[in-house]
Amino acid sequence: MASLNGKVAIVTGSSSGIGRAIAERLAHDGAIVVVNYSKGVEKAQQVVTRIQATGGKAVAVQADMSLVSEARRLVNDALAKFGRLDILVNNAGKFMPKLLADMTEAEFDQVMALHAKGPYFAMQEAAKVMKDGGRIVNISTAGTRMNFLGASAHLGSKAALEQYTKSLAQELAPRHITVNAVSPGITDTGVLSEQYRQLGIQLSLLKRLGLPKDIADVVAFIVSEEARWLTGQNIHADGGIVM
Repeated sequence: MASLNGKVAIVTGSSSGIGRAIAERLAHDGAIVVVNYSKGVEKAQQVVTRIQATGGKAVAVQADMSLVSEARRLVNDALAKFGRLDILVNNAGKFMPKLLADMTEAEFDQVMALHAKGPYFAMQEAAKVMKDGGRIVNISTAGTRMNFLGASAHLGSKAALEQYTKSLAQELAPRHITVNAVSPGITDTGVLSEQYRQLGIQLSLLKRLGLPKDIADVVAFIVSEEARWLTGQNIHADGGIVM
């Protein structure tokens, strides 16, 4: 796979889980990585330290991706620090299941802001400054094809992100900026309940849970030069759950 040497990547929500694995993989491939976090600077700094210990380059930058002003600031902070932006991975998210009858307006707004509104305006800001030939990757979920109980707002917000992917792939194509989505299945990020662990193993054709590294490896391919002909796609990295 081609090196990412000299390229600057923002990975939102990358102090733990899938985001952390993506940040570490892109740094391994040579990118300078902006490790974004909302709260908990210690965990973000641990990711930076781990990357630096293996010869990579990274910096931790705080921004709450549910706030448009902070999503924009994150992009501009990266530009100010490194003078360029080549890759944006919209990964920040939180699984917040709630039945329709129990969902409040404030909770609905929170879900939509984090998974749909913030990423949209991060892409808008990134598109202004991103180098031609850049890469945008939106992390969605295989759940938009599964429609499980009690997640209507969560899955609706992720479905919006998938639609942005298609539309913005068309808008940014003249600049050869590709826009793709990756939809993980049930992934072992260390916080799954035993119920979801067993469900993930049962549903996967490969009979195991996904690992953050599985998703990171897919993202690493999408942002590489080898994936230049891939845009507007939603890649299900889910072990065959929604085959």
